[in-house]
Amino acid sequence: MPHELNTGESAPARAPEAPDGSVENRAGAADGELSISVVIPVHNGEQDLRQCLASVVRGVPPPAEIIVVDDGSTDGSALVGEEFGARVLRTAARGGPAAARNLGAQAAGGAVLLFVDADVVLPEDALALVAESFAEDPELAALFGSYDDDPPAVNFLSQFKHLSHHYFHQASPEDASTFFAACGAVRRSVFLRAGGFDESYRVPCVEDIELGYRLKEAGQRVRLCKALQVKHLKVWTPLSLLKVELLQRALPWTDLILRHRRVAAGPNLRLPSRLSVLAVLLLLVSLVAAVWWREALVVSALAAAALLALNAPLYLFLWRRRGAWFALKAIPWNLFYYFYGGVAFGVGLVRHLIGRRGPPGSDGPQHERTG
Repeated sequence: MPHELNTGESAPARAPEAPDGSVENRAGAADGELSISVVIPVHNGEQDLRQCLASVVRGVPPPAEIIVVDDGSTDGSALVGEEFGARVLRTAARGGPAAARNLGAQAAGGAVLLFVDADVVLPEDALALVAESFAEDPELAALFGSYDDDPPAVNFLSQFKHLSHHYFHQASPEDASTFFAACGAVRRSVFLRAGGFDESYRVPCVEDIELGYRLKEAGQRVRLCKALQVKHLKVWTPLSLLKVELLQRALPWTDLILRHRRVAAGPNLRLPSRLSVLAVLLLLVSLVAAVWWREALVVSALAAAALLALNAPLYLFLWRRRGAWFALKAIPWNLFYYFYGGVAFGVGLVRHLIGRRGPPGSDGPQHERTG
């Protein structure tokens, strides 16, 4: 971890880092059980945090401890944390979720760290699933879940984004090469040995994916736990989608891929998705070319057919969940996703070639990290 945040009050005691990888169990679990520390970063999210914490305390079994890291909030987020009996750590200024999670991890005493975003609601059995997974597989370093298929936001774009996230995760292999900090658990000794999240990401970004890459490169096992499904409270709008998906996800992720020189298998980087990006770009180019060369429409038709074939399982899933009209409306948004993903990769490739290594949302060049 590059640095500790300066807290507005007294700094938490630094927990032992267990460099030898030994299992820690200092948070009140019975002998033979793995204690779980829930770590929740929050910035001005008191309303969602209330729902999040209510779901955590309802969990069976309950966590050994709940740590809320108030990352420079100006609302009542810290008070909500205290209301639910969480240990609240306050920062003097906003440092981003990566640094906030690291601060919580340093203060935690559990053998397992369960990171939960403040706008996520856990099912009652979430902690049981996490505990059972680690207990049954001593070699498992980390696991993560996915959003469920019943998002609470009623507008079309929110429904589409959350359902698409659910589909891609549920259709992916369980052996993962990434991480998902909205609901992801990792053995604390492994996390500390890896150096935690990269704090140069100052906004919600790809800091969890970057951690997953490092864990895999260090030979650690990461698993997608498909049974662990959480509810995401976020409401998506076209403006927030472009800001987050393009600036805080696609561009930084491209930088990450190019720095690691490999496209790790993941929910959004499977072969059909990569082929869809090429097909969308081919469709657009051929449609423009058809203005002068009508035969290019044949290429457009072939590209459109390929896109429908490649994404038919997603569209059928959306049809089953929300009906035919919903699935039809989802097609242009899905194609738009591939379009800006392709544009972001092109921009990121140019940035990489000219030596601009710091993605949007970072403090500059990324730190070279080792497992």
